[in-house]
Amino acid sequence: MTAIQYTPEDVGVVDLATLASMSGLEFLQAIARGELPGPPIAKTLGFNLAEVEEGRAVFISEPGLHHYNPIGTVHAGFTATLLDSCMACAVQSTLPKGTGYTTMEFKISLLRPMTKETGPVRAEGTLLSRGRRAATAEGRLTDAQGKLLAHATTTCLIFGL
Repeated sequence: MTAIQYTPEDVGVVDLATLASMSGLEFLQAIARGELPGPPIAKTLGFNLAEVEEGRAVFISEPGLHHYNPIGTVHAGFTATLLDSCMACAVQSTLPKGTGYTTMEFKISLLRPMTKETGPVRAEGTLLSRGRRAATAEGRLTDAQGKLLAHATTTCLIFGL
């Protein structure tokens, strides 16, 4: 079996020069406005950046059958990806031009299973602390009624592009 090879044009990957020319907040706001493409993983899993401000990012999605694991619930990887994304973008929203980051580690606590009947979910990430080389954030995944489904924390490494 041969893996499909995608080019940046196929999936809308933003080039490094564009990324480096904007602050993290400017970059994320451009994605939220549709001026820049969202990350390919957002298209694959079906989630969108709904809100962003300095130190905070919110993604929304709706779990469906395509997110299911073999036992008939939404795979934990879907939850982990939403939480990793909102927390990392909360960090990114505080970074100056020419600065990047990567997730160093994160911890997730799954509180309730999700199914396609769960309906829309909201992943909200909030910055806890940011230094020159590392930042921490927390994330909460809730359903439309505000019920907490999962929560997480992350540490991100900050570096120059």
